[in-house]
Amino acid sequence: MTGFVAVLRHMSAAQKPAKGVSVYTLFVNRPAGRVLAALAYRVGATPNQLTLLGALFTFPALAAVALVRPGPGVSVCVCAALAVGFALDAADGQLARTQRSGSPSGEWLDHVLDCAKLVIVHMVVLVSFYRFFSLPDPVFLLAPMLFELAAVVIFFAGILTEQLKRRTAAPSPAAPMPAEPVPAEPARALRSVLLLPVDYGVTCVSFLFFGSQHVFLSVYCTLLLAHLLFMAAFLVKWFRELR
Repeated sequence: MTGFVAVLRHMSAAQKPAKGVSVYTLFVNRPAGRVLAALAYRVGATPNQLTLLGALFTFPALAAVALVRPGPGVSVCVCAALAVGFALDAADGQLARTQRSGSPSGEWLDHVLDCAKLVIVHMVVLVSFYRFFSLPDPVFLLAPMLFELAAVVIFFAGILTEQLKRRTAAPSPAAPMPAEPVPAEPARALRSVLLLPVDYGVTCVSFLFFGSQHVFLSVYCTLLLAHLLFMAAFLVKWFRELR
């Protein structure tokens, strides 16, 4: 037990910065992932094994969305499995930093599976809408398509922006780069709250309402609207930063 607590404290000290993450990631997903990573460290698991374990929770749950009629039991199981899969997604990176075993192949595997789940989660919702939901209008079938577009564009553009910033971040001896201003604590807390609707973890939690068609449709379309608004804002922001 003492060893587990020591590993947990070490992981807490080596945590990624809180910049640009929502309160769900900060206070729910990362702490849950940290516990899972500490357990994995104690049993000698590898980051890639955690990544694949997360996929084993995520993708069968997504298949159930498309294949099983919505109901309270299905809702709880899907929500729990997706949340655990997302926590394991946080755990693999924390374990890699603790073991100092991060690798390009591990990062590649992690991002490929992340992209796959972002696509599939909305594909299975579309199938479920078509098979099981009594939609007010067929136009609601467009909602998962637009949601998938926004989620994938945000994911891809965010990673691409980060990579391009790294490429151009090396300071020139003749013109040192100015330090990036650190936002004040209240502003950072507000940003974490505002980012909540576009956190994948909140999409996972939304499936808790999957058993009630009216409630899930309302929640899903609200998250869709948030993703479309944030996509537009992020794309403008990132383009300006790269200029």
